Amino acid sequence: MKAEVVQQRSLLELAEVDAELARIEHRAAHLAEQQRLEQVQADHRAANDRLAALRIAQEDLDAEVSKYEAEIDSVRQREDRDRALLDGGAINAKQLNELQHELETLQRRQASLEDSLLEVMERREELQSELAAALARIDELQTELTDAQQARDEALVTIDQSRQQCASRREELVAALDADLVALYERQRARGGAGAGTLQGRRCGACSIEIDRGELARISAAAEDDVLRCPECGAILLRVKDFDR
Repeated sequence: MKAEVVQQRSLLELAEVDAELARIEHRAAHLAEQQRLEQVQADHRAANDRLAALRIAQEDLDAEVSKYEAEIDSVRQREDRDRALLDGGAINAKQLNELQHELETLQRRQASLEDSLLEVMERREELQSELAAALARIDELQTELTDAQQARDEALVTIDQSRQQCASRREELVAALDADLVALYERQRARGGAGAGTLQGRRCGACSIEIDRGELARISAAAEDDVLRCPECGAILLRVKDFDR
Protein backbone atom coordinates (compact mmCIF):
# COMPACT_ATOMS: atom_id res chain seq x y z
CA MET A 1 0.00 0.00 0.00
CA LYS A 2 1.13 3.53 -0.81
CA ALA A 3 0.35 6.75 1.05
CA GLU A 4 1.65 10.24 0.42
CA VAL A 5 3.67 11.85 3.18
CA VAL A 6 0.84 14.30 3.88
CA GLN A 7 -1.45 11.30 4.40
CA GLN A 8 1.07 9.76 6.75
CA ARG A 9 1.24 13.01 8.71
CA SER A 10 -2.56 13.05 9.01
CA LEU A 11 -2.59 9.41 10.07
CA LEU A 12 -0.02 10.14 12.76
CA GLU A 13 -2.15 13.02 14.01
CA LEU A 14 -5.14 10.65 14.02
CA ALA A 15 -3.13 8.23 16.17
CA GLU A 16 -2.32 11.09 18.55
CA VAL A 17 -5.99 12.08 18.72
CA ASP A 18 -6.97 8.47 19.47
CA ALA A 19 -4.30 8.31 22.18
CA GLU A 20 -5.71 11.49 23.70
CA LEU A 21 -9.23 10.05 23.54
CA ALA A 22 -7.96 6.96 25.35
CA ARG A 23 -6.40 9.17 28.03
CA ILE A 24 -9.68 11.09 28.37
CA GLU A 25 -11.66 7.86 28.82
CA HIS A 26 -9.13 6.57 31.35
CA ARG A 27 -9.45 9.78 33.34
CA ALA A 28 -13.24 9.59 33.14
CA ALA A 29 -13.15 6.02 34.45
CA HIS A 30 -10.72 6.90 37.26
CA LEU A 31 -11.90 10.41 38.04
CA ALA A 32 -10.32 11.70 41.26
CA GLU A 33 -13.31 13.98 41.78
CA GLN A 34 -15.65 10.98 41.53
CA GLN A 35 -13.56 9.02 44.04
CA ARG A 36 -13.63 12.00 46.40
CA LEU A 37 -17.41 12.26 46.01
CA GLU A 38 -17.87 8.56 46.75
CA GLN A 39 -15.69 8.85 49.86
CA VAL A 40 -17.68 11.82 51.16
CA GLN A 41 -20.94 9.98 50.38
CA ALA A 42 -19.69 6.99 52.38
CA ASP A 43 -18.67 9.26 55.28
CA HIS A 44 -22.06 10.98 55.12
CA ARG A 45 -23.90 7.64 55.26
CA ALA A 46 -21.74 6.48 58.17
CA ALA A 47 -22.38 9.75 60.04
CA ASN A 48 -26.13 9.38 59.53
CA ASP A 49 -25.99 5.76 60.70
CA ARG A 50 -24.15 6.90 63.83
CA LEU A 51 -26.73 9.64 64.41
CA ALA A 52 -29.55 7.10 64.10
CA ALA A 53 -27.81 4.81 66.62
CA LEU A 54 -27.32 7.72 69.03
CA ARG A 55 -30.99 8.68 68.75
CA ILE A 56 -32.04 5.11 69.53
CA ALA A 57 -29.74 5.18 72.55
CA GLN A 58 -31.27 8.52 73.56
CA GLU A 59 -34.76 7.04 73.33
CA ASP A 60 -33.65 4.13 75.52
CA LEU A 61 -32.23 6.50 78.13
CA ASP A 62 -35.35 8.67 78.01
CA ALA A 63 -37.39 5.52 78.69
CA GLU A 64 -35.11 4.69 81.65
CA VAL A 65 -35.50 8.21 83.04
CA SER A 66 -39.28 7.96 82.74
CA LYS A 67 -39.25 4.55 84.44
CA TYR A 68 -37.12 5.75 87.38
CA GLU A 69 -39.17 8.93 87.76
CA ALA A 70 -42.38 6.86 87.85
CA GLU A 71 -40.89 4.49 90.42
CA ILE A 72 -39.67 7.39 92.59
CA ASP A 73 -43.09 9.02 92.37
CA SER A 74 -44.73 5.73 93.41
CA VAL A 75 -42.35 5.40 96.40
CA ARG A 76 -43.04 8.99 97.47
CA GLN A 77 -46.78 8.42 97.27
CA ARG A 78 -46.36 5.32 99.46
CA GLU A 79 -44.27 7.33 101.92
CA ASP A 80 -46.88 10.09 102.02
CA ARG A 81 -49.60 7.52 102.72
CA ASP A 82 -47.58 5.89 105.54
CA ARG A 83 -46.75 9.26 107.11
CA ALA A 84 -50.40 10.22 106.96
CA LEU A 85 -51.26 7.02 108.84
CA LEU A 86 -48.57 7.77 111.42
CA ASP A 87 -49.73 11.34 111.85
CA GLY A 88 -53.32 10.17 112.24
CA GLY A 89 -52.43 8.23 115.39
CA ALA A 90 -55.21 5.65 114.91
CA ILE A 91 -52.85 2.67 114.76
CA ASN A 92 -51.62 0.17 117.33
CA ALA A 93 -48.02 -0.49 118.35
CA LYS A 94 -47.55 -3.36 115.92
CA GLN A 95 -48.80 -1.27 112.98
CA LEU A 96 -46.57 1.59 114.15
CA ASN A 97 -43.47 -0.62 114.00
CA GLU A 98 -44.46 -1.98 110.61
CA LEU A 99 -45.04 1.49 109.21
CA GLN A 100 -41.74 2.80 110.57
CA HIS A 101 -39.90 -0.20 109.11
CA GLU A 102 -41.65 0.29 105.77
CA LEU A 103 -40.75 3.99 105.75
CA GLU A 104 -37.09 3.18 106.31
CA THR A 105 -37.24 0.66 103.47
CA LEU A 106 -38.98 3.18 101.20
CA GLN A 107 -36.38 5.85 102.02
CA ARG A 108 -33.56 3.48 101.09
CA ARG A 109 -35.42 2.51 97.90
CA GLN A 110 -35.96 6.14 97.01
CA ALA A 111 -32.28 6.96 97.58
CA SER A 112 -31.26 4.01 95.39
CA LEU A 113 -33.68 5.02 92.64
CA GLU A 114 -32.51 8.64 92.76
CA ASP A 115 -28.88 7.53 92.45
CA SER A 116 -29.78 5.37 89.46
CA LEU A 117 -31.77 8.24 87.93
CA LEU A 118 -28.85 10.61 88.39
CA GLU A 119 -26.51 8.13 86.69
CA VAL A 120 -28.88 7.72 83.73
CA MET A 121 -29.34 11.49 83.44
CA GLU A 122 -25.56 11.97 83.39
CA ARG A 123 -25.31 9.38 80.63
CA ARG A 124 -28.10 11.15 78.75
CA GLU A 125 -26.30 14.47 79.08
CA GLU A 126 -23.11 12.92 77.64
CA LEU A 127 -25.19 11.40 74.86
CA GLN A 128 -26.73 14.77 74.05
CA SER A 129 -23.22 16.16 73.61
CA GLU A 130 -22.43 13.29 71.25
CA LEU A 131 -25.65 13.98 69.36
CA ALA A 132 -24.76 17.65 68.98
CA ALA A 133 -21.30 16.69 67.68
CA ALA A 134 -22.82 14.13 65.28
CA LEU A 135 -25.26 16.72 63.91
CA ALA A 136 -22.43 19.23 63.45
CA ARG A 137 -20.38 16.59 61.62
CA ILE A 138 -23.30 15.84 59.30
CA ASP A 139 -23.61 19.56 58.53
CA GLU A 140 -19.89 19.65 57.67
CA LEU A 141 -20.21 16.56 55.49
CA GLN A 142 -23.24 18.00 53.73
CA THR A 143 -21.15 21.02 52.76
CA GLU A 144 -18.31 18.72 51.65
CA LEU A 145 -20.83 16.65 49.70
CA THR A 146 -22.16 19.69 47.86
CA ASP A 147 -18.61 20.83 47.04
CA ALA A 148 -17.56 17.34 45.93
CA GLN A 149 -20.61 16.98 43.68
CA GLN A 150 -19.91 20.36 42.10
CA ALA A 151 -16.23 19.49 41.54
CA ARG A 152 -17.20 16.13 40.00
CA ASP A 153 -19.77 17.74 37.71
CA GLU A 154 -17.30 20.41 36.58
CA ALA A 155 -14.68 17.74 35.89
CA LEU A 156 -17.19 15.76 33.82
CA VAL A 157 -18.08 18.87 31.82
CA THR A 158 -14.38 19.50 31.10
CA ILE A 159 -13.88 15.87 30.09
CA ASP A 160 -16.94 15.95 27.83
CA GLN A 161 -15.69 19.14 26.15
CA SER A 162 -12.27 17.57 25.55
CA ARG A 163 -13.93 14.40 24.26
CA GLN A 164 -16.11 16.37 21.82
CA GLN A 165 -13.16 18.41 20.57
CA CYS A 166 -11.10 15.27 19.95
CA ALA A 167 -14.03 13.47 18.32
CA SER A 168 -14.63 16.44 16.02
CA ARG A 169 -10.96 16.58 15.04
CA ARG A 170 -10.97 12.83 14.48
CA GLU A 171 -13.90 13.10 12.08
CA GLU A 172 -12.04 15.78 10.11
CA LEU A 173 -8.88 13.68 9.88
CA VAL A 174 -10.70 10.50 8.86
CA ALA A 175 -12.62 12.38 6.18
CA ALA A 176 -9.38 13.66 4.67
CA LEU A 177 -7.57 10.28 4.73
CA ASP A 178 -7.53 7.55 2.14
CA ALA A 179 -10.30 5.05 2.99
CA ASP A 180 -8.03 2.02 2.58
CA LEU A 181 -5.41 3.55 4.86
CA VAL A 182 -8.06 4.28 7.48
CA ALA A 183 -9.42 0.73 7.18
CA LEU A 184 -5.94 -0.72 7.74
CA TYR A 185 -5.42 1.56 10.71
CA GLU A 186 -8.79 0.64 12.26
CA ARG A 187 -8.19 -3.09 11.79
CA GLN A 188 -4.91 -2.77 13.66
CA ARG A 189 -6.53 -0.77 16.45
CA ALA A 190 -9.26 -3.39 16.77
CA ARG A 191 -6.58 -5.89 17.79
CA GLY A 192 -5.67 -3.70 20.74
CA GLY A 193 -3.01 -1.07 21.12
CA ALA A 194 -2.14 1.77 18.76
CA GLY A 195 -2.96 1.57 15.07
CA ALA A 196 0.09 3.57 14.04
CA GLY A 197 3.30 4.97 15.45
CA THR A 198 6.43 6.80 14.33
CA LEU A 199 9.77 5.14 13.81
CA GLN A 200 11.88 6.50 16.68
CA GLY A 201 15.46 5.54 15.99
CA ARG A 202 15.33 1.75 16.11
CA ARG A 203 12.06 1.61 18.08
CA CYS A 204 8.45 1.45 17.02
CA GLY A 205 6.53 4.35 18.54
CA ALA A 206 3.44 2.15 18.92
CA CYS A 207 4.92 -0.76 20.91
CA SER A 208 8.35 0.69 21.94
CA ILE A 209 10.09 -2.53 20.84
CA GLU A 210 13.44 -2.30 19.06
CA ILE A 211 13.44 -3.42 15.44
CA ASP A 212 16.29 -5.67 14.34
CA ARG A 213 18.92 -4.44 11.88
CA GLY A 214 17.62 -6.51 8.97
CA GLU A 215 14.14 -5.04 9.24
CA LEU A 216 15.60 -1.57 9.69
CA ALA A 217 17.54 -2.00 6.49
CA ARG A 218 14.36 -3.01 4.67
CA ILE A 219 12.53 -0.02 6.11
CA SER A 220 15.32 2.36 5.10
CA ALA A 221 15.27 1.00 1.58
CA ALA A 222 11.49 1.43 1.20
CA ALA A 223 10.07 4.30 -0.83
CA GLU A 224 8.90 7.37 1.08
CA ASP A 225 5.27 6.70 0.23
CA ASP A 226 5.34 2.99 1.14
CA VAL A 227 3.05 2.08 4.04
CA LEU A 228 5.15 -0.04 6.37
CA ARG A 229 4.17 -2.21 9.31
CA CYS A 230 6.01 -2.83 12.57
CA PRO A 231 7.30 -6.41 12.45
CA GLU A 232 6.63 -6.74 16.19
CA CYS A 233 3.13 -5.30 16.79
CA GLY A 234 1.82 -4.84 13.25
CA ALA A 235 1.08 -1.13 13.69
CA ILE A 236 1.51 1.15 10.69
CA LEU A 237 5.06 2.44 10.96
CA LEU A 238 5.32 6.08 9.97
CA ARG A 239 8.59 7.67 8.97
CA VAL A 240 7.44 11.23 9.52
CA LYS A 241 10.12 13.77 10.37
CA ASP A 242 9.61 17.07 12.19
CA PHE A 243 5.98 16.30 12.95
CA ASP A 244 4.47 19.23 14.86
CA ARG A 245 2.27 17.70 17.55
